[in-house]
Amino acid sequence: MKENYAKSHTSNKRKNSFLLFLKRYFSFRSSIYARVVYIIGILAVFLFISYGIIFKAVYENYLQDVIRQRGDNIGSIVEGSLYYSMLKNDKSALQSTLDIINTMPGIDEVNMYNNRDSLVYSTYVESDLPDNASPNCVVCHSNFSEMFPAKQKVYRIIDLESACKMNQPDMEHRQLLVRTPIVNERSCYVSECHAHSADEEILGSLIIKVPLSELDSAVNKSSAEFFLLAIVVTILLVSLLLFFTRNKIRRPLNEIITASEAVSKGDRSRRLEIKPHLLEDMRSVSLAFNNMLDNLDAANRELENWSHQLEYKVQLKSEELAGIQNELIHIERITSLGKLSSSVAHEINNPLSGILTYSKLVAKKLAKLDMPETSKEPMLKYLKVIETESKRCGNIVKGLLDFSRKDQENFEQHSLNHILKESHSLMAHQMHIAGINFYTDFSATSDLIRCNDNQIKQVCVALLVNAQEAIATNGEVLIKTSNPDAEHIKMDIVDNGVGIATEDISRIFQPFYSAKQKASGIGLGLAIVHGIVESHKGKIEVVSEPGKGTTMSVVFNLIIKEDQ
Repeated sequence: MKENYAKSHTSNKRKNSFLLFLKRYFSFRSSIYARVVYIIGILAVFLFISYGIIFKAVYENYLQDVIRQRGDNIGSIVEGSLYYSMLKNDKSALQSTLDIINTMPGIDEVNMYNNRDSLVYSTYVESDLPDNASPNCVVCHSNFSEMFPAKQKVYRIIDLESACKMNQPDMEHRQLLVRTPIVNERSCYVSECHAHSADEEILGSLIIKVPLSELDSAVNKSSAEFFLLAIVVTILLVSLLLFFTRNKIRRPLNEIITASEAVSKGDRSRRLEIKPHLLEDMRSVSLAFNNMLDNLDAANRELENWSHQLEYKVQLKSEELAGIQNELIHIERITSLGKLSSSVAHEINNPLSGILTYSKLVAKKLAKLDMPETSKEPMLKYLKVIETESKRCGNIVKGLLDFSRKDQENFEQHSLNHILKESHSLMAHQMHIAGINFYTDFSATSDLIRCNDNQIKQVCVALLVNAQEAIATNGEVLIKTSNPDAEHIKMDIVDNGVGIATEDISRIFQPFYSAKQKASGIGLGLAIVHGIVESHKGKIEVVSEPGKGTTMSVVFNLIIKEDQ
């Protein structure tokens, strides 16, 4: 079992390794770097073949020039060595010279032919020549004159595999055949020993066999060195190109891919390093990538900010809707309370009228009774107090009825000082209960304004209620009037309460806004005050310092004499 498990595990491991290899291969094959590597490989092969072709063409031309130059040099040397022997027609000296030349390095054989292309002298002894190595080319070639034109110096190379009879069996290297024509010079046809006429141009020819072993060895060595150099240069060039593409293309691309994958997983903090040696294209791509991420971060922050703002606005709207709902309930309660207070006021007013009437009646009857003045006077005094307090209660009930009565949009001429005095009477008892000193200062000499007196009283009461609620202990509230100029009257309600923060002053007249920490209402009082003041073409101003108090100022237009 263990052996089977081990074999199965090894097989699966090899299979997974092979699949991983295939995956990496196909991934590499489809990448830009692989395409660049393929192009570099094809370019390397092309360059190597081009090097070989160029080397072969150039070296073959060079080799031909070297061979010809060598043949020319050797031919000139041989011809010069035989010149005097041929001029004297000394056959023994000529043969001796040929034998000596044959021993010289760089010359394998020298043959001399007459003008009929017949061999007349040779470095080989005739008896020593094998049949297949005869130096007489005419034996094999009937077109000898075409192969070796009489008037031209001709070069022929005999390879080891050549079928030429001059290719000896024991030949181990290539040979160069150099045929040099023997020209009939003046020194030849004027010589006494020669039987040549001046009309003969060519007297014969020399065919020299030059070994090419050293040259072939040098060529093979140079070829090997060249191809080795070509291989080294190609490898270096390919290595440089691969190194360049790896560092300038593949590595930056891998960094971009890695960063993109990180961003796709939510890591927006990844940035590409802008290195000084980057290619301009890679630098542009990296900068664009970083700018894209910066823009994404900015957009994301903006979206988050908008999300928070939206949540905040939704919360505000929810609170506003809740406030509206509470206000509707509160308005309904106020409406009901107004109706109830009107009903209660009427019910209270009737008993008060009875008390006032009977107190007066009792006072009259008591005055007619025959009683001592000392007994009558205290009783009359008590009845007077009952009458006075009954009238005061009646005035309070009258003010409550006026305050709860539905306003009509009719503006009439009223004294602002008188309206404020009535408001003072309504709020005096409440201020006393709260332990607040309530003062008045009606210094305005001109106080006639065109208004709805109930609405102005409502403004004054609302401001006084706010002042009372802003005071904790040992508070003071002052209500005063003044004339800032001949056309206006100014009403100030001053308290020494907690004050209003500077950033809240611009919002206190907004509906449903309240700066109170423990608000008893829902923030509509000052909004209604602001609306009433504007409907009377007045202006309201707020001056407040947190911890020291608040001054609410309302300015109305006076009725000037032309309007009265």
